[in-house]
Amino acid sequence: MAKKAMIERELKRQRLVEKYANKRSELKAIINNRELSSSERYEATMKLSQLPRNSSPTRLHNRCQITGRPKGYYRKLRISRIALREYGGFGQIPGMIKSSW
Repeated sequence: MAKKAMIERELKRQRLVEKYANKRSELKAIINNRELSSSERYEATMKLSQLPRNSSPTRLHNRCQITGRPKGYYRKLRISRIALREYGGFGQIPGMIKSSW
């Protein structure tokens, strides 16, 4: 089980990403528009740099929904490999059975 503080920090980052998503996309559109003057694009770059760092989606990290584990994450199921093995062994994941040979 991950520390509660790490899970909360990740949730805080997620909320910031959602809050600033529109503003970041507008500023990035201005920055990437080559038809605008360089001074306008520079101003947009400075405004983008003033936004919180954690509002950037690249700072998010996938975590297991059950345990909060950051490594060994399966995107399709949104859980870690350990939780996958445990829940699959108990038959709680549809279509997954424990193999034996």
